[in-house]
Amino acid sequence: MIDTLGAAGWLFLVVAFGAVVPVVPTGAAVSAAAAYAFHAHPYSIGLVVAAGAAGAYVGDLVMYAICRFGGEKMARRLRWLRDEHHLTGVKERLRTNRVQVLLVSRLIPGGRVPVLLAAAFAGIGWRTFVVANLPACVMWSVVYATIGLVGGSFFVEPWQGVAAAVVLILVVNQTITWFSKRRAAGATTS
Repeated sequence: MIDTLGAAGWLFLVVAFGAVVPVVPTGAAVSAAAAYAFHAHPYSIGLVVAAGAAGAYVGDLVMYAICRFGGEKMARRLRWLRDEHHLTGVKERLRTNRVQVLLVSRLIPGGRVPVLLAAAFAGIGWRTFVVANLPACVMWSVVYATIGLVGGSFFVEPWQGVAAAVVLILVVNQTITWFSKRRAAGATTS
């Protein structure tokens, strides 16, 4: 039980760190932990989801604080937010569908930080962000844990399930990135 709690603690730290330093593959960490838990300690899958969600939530709070205090100067450095039309669209979606936008931004590679900046730039208050981001982080953790469970269930050895989960996450992320780029290219040529 102690090693399970220790592993959950490490998962929390990795995901929280990855939410602040976006080069860490946090989704792959949750998927790999779920694939391993499926084989080693099936009763601890809920703990994997909880640790992943808590790490994502705490990391998002830190990132949102950085975005709020960085302000317009920081937001304008991103090319993605220089386009007023695009920024206005994100602000409007954030006002109407906060949880949905935050969840989708977590699932799209490179989408979370620009959405957090747009939320900060749009003046979404702390209370609103804290409430809207909680279900988004939980759903994100459930999605990636499910991917890990699927990968883990197809293989006999835990390491094979972990490897399959990581490869699946990479393929899904690359596919989403490819479709996003194609859609953006199609929108600019129209």
